Amino acid sequence: MLDSDDLKWTASNLIALHRRLQEVSRLSAQAGQAHGVGEDLRLLDKEVEQARKTAQALLDRITSRLLAGTRRIDTAPGTPPIFRVMPPASLGSTPVAGVEARIPVGELALAAVPDGGIVIRNPEGRGKLVLVVDDEPEILERAGLMLEEEGFRIILAKDGFEALQIYGQLSDKISLIILDFFLPVMDGDAVFDELKAINPNVQVVLSSGFAEQTKLGSMLARGLCGFIPKPYTSEKLIDQVRSIIAA
Repeated sequence: MLDSDDLKWTASNLIALHRRLQEVSRLSAQAGQAHGVGEDLRLLDKEVEQARKTAQALLDRITSRLLAGTRRIDTAPGTPPIFRVMPPASLGSTPVAGVEARIPVGELALAAVPDGGIVIRNPEGRGKLVLVVDDEPEILERAGLMLEEEGFRIILAKDGFEALQIYGQLSDKISLIILDFFLPVMDGDAVFDELKAINPNVQVVLSSGFAEQTKLGSMLARGLCGFIPKPYTSEKLIDQVRSIIAA
């Protein structure tokens, strides 16, 4: 049986596959504009779309397997939520192509980060505390350095699960979250919904080289504070962060 690490590895590779399929779709559209849409390109688009749906169905099933049978424990107003891991429930043998199961928002279970496990960089900085979430180490580190140089205190998270664990404990201290859209296991929109379940007033800026416009529009309607397209410069990042925190 696959364990949690196996599932996360599989989900991470599915995210990478999804990105490649999006790039293929983009190149196909460019070729169609340049040379006209022939039968071969139409067939290619159809196959890519089917592959994307299959990858998404697999990702949904894996996410459900990781999160099945969990619940969040309500706490008194003003106190951080407590999460308890429950025994996983069986998912049965539903065919991959038909998977549509999703964990209700707010029922995601998370283990607490051990005491001292949250590293705040530039702890003596005078700026607000910012949580940066990105699965690409180079981008994560570069964004952290950009913000540190401007005096912000920083926490870095490499995926949505880690970000939710951290925010669950420090929601009253974190002023802004910079959230990548494509993340292992949980995409940015799912993480955003869970963050809103912890704190409806959470301030989040989405960061991505590509974001589906329908999802981005939906997130903005639900309270997303802004969007920073990748690759971004230090000036663009700092301006966005300052404008939102000052608002």
